Amino acid sequence: MSRSDFFLGIDLGSSSVKTCIYDIGSGKSIDSFTYPDSEMEIISEQDGWAEQDPNYWWECISHTFDHLREKNDFQSIRAIGISYQMHGLVVVDKKYNPLHNAIIWCDSRAVETGQKAEIEIDNDIFKMKTLNTPGNFTASKLKWLQDNKEDIYDKIHKIMLPGDFIVHKLTNKLTTTPMGLSEGIMWDFQSQAVSEDILDYYNIKNTLIPHVVDSIGDQGTVSDDMVERFGFGKDIKVSYRAGDQPNNAFSLNVLEPGEIAATAGTSAVIYSVTDKNITDLNNRINTFLHCLNSNTSKRNGLLLCINGSGIAYSWIKSLLKEKSYKEMDIKSEKINSPEGIKFYPFGNGSERLFGNKKIDSHLLGLDFNKHNNNHIIRSVLEGISFSLCYSIELLRDFGVNVETVKVGKANLFLSKVFRESFVNSANVKLQMFDTNGAEGAARGAALGSGHYKDAKEAFGSLKLISEEIPNGDNTYYDRYLDWKNFLNKLN
Repeated sequence: MSRSDFFLGIDLGSSSVKTCIYDIGSGKSIDSFTYPDSEMEIISEQDGWAEQDPNYWWECISHTFDHLREKNDFQSIRAIGISYQMHGLVVVDKKYNPLHNAIIWCDSRAVETGQKAEIEIDNDIFKMKTLNTPGNFTASKLKWLQDNKEDIYDKIHKIMLPGDFIVHKLTNKLTTTPMGLSEGIMWDFQSQAVSEDILDYYNIKNTLIPHVVDSIGDQGTVSDDMVERFGFGKDIKVSYRAGDQPNNAFSLNVLEPGEIAATAGTSAVIYSVTDKNITDLNNRINTFLHCLNSNTSKRNGLLLCINGSGIAYSWIKSLLKEKSYKEMDIKSEKINSPEGIKFYPFGNGSERLFGNKKIDSHLLGLDFNKHNNNHIIRSVLEGISFSLCYSIELLRDFGVNVETVKVGKANLFLSKVFRESFVNSANVKLQMFDTNGAEGAARGAALGSGHYKDAKEAFGSLKLISEEIPNGDNTYYDRYLDWKNFLNKLN
């Protein structure tokens, strides 16, 4: 195997795009670039709506390619992997042009659509087949378009998730994956096929669903136009595609039942791998297919999401006119507690943890004579970490043994206060690894193209950076209980 075997990993978030070049010879990322510098715009024409322009996603990805190829040989790239923001809806016409902005994951407009479906569809379908109620996910978003924008709906040729759209831009092929359909509540876990029950109920034609391919493996050859545009070699393929949360778990080598990953980017997520079909009819915990699911080795992911995480920290940074996140982290360490301030990070749309209620964000207990920016910053970090602790409590209620949580060296987990608060309130060991979503997608591309023989080989070079354990002091847990007490009144 040549040391010049490179793999490209794309991580399409709702804030930015990160692309990395992974060298299979060294087992390391050799270069990466994030664009744009400021957060991508989320268009909100009405309260609770959240949209983005799919073509702008592609512009951002193209910009990262152009930047990276200035210093790197794209002829040596063997395959491409893609991680993408989950649950979004992209609709295209027969010429493959978007008919509407993408309705993204934190958009709340289809909540009532999903609630109506939950009442009218037999619960056995949720328990045995979809493992989720339709909620505010992709299928419900499509039904909302059907009911409210008929002129657009009638022109739809195919529907796609955000990652499907990027694969199409690279390959000119319209495809989706079982894992993607499961996150949109359009997958039947029992029959291992597109859910006819959901499509029939929502009056969605099966022909709108693209051809289904595996998440890991050949998903199409990069088109001649893209080869010429970016200087790729011939016959380069897209060989990995996953939503950002299963991809985060994959990046951390969280692949076996009982293993748990977390992240705290724009949203915060706890993700636990299981070999069981688990259904929470309250829709607080969602079960989706995991990356390495197969007929012989069932792998599902239990996902708990808090919409407001990094977006809350970004909001506070802007509001307080702070210069950098690093300086904010330092300020949070200058005090031992928020001294009575409580922060609730639920200001980014309806929250699944609370049955798709929109309970909003709250900053409580301010004393103008005592508190300053340091207290507010620390309260935000602790409040977000407490929301993750709340999620872990729910997992434990479902019988999941939560002892160790794996994270990447990124986002809010870079904050010492955030890590301390999380570890001690949730009573877990935290392992931090030197990886990120873009690198995980690149490793997935190497696995999917056959350059790695199995996942064990793919993650042989994954480096553990640090490990933190609870300190035995109940201070954080006591503050969490106080925080939770008021949360119960909000919910």
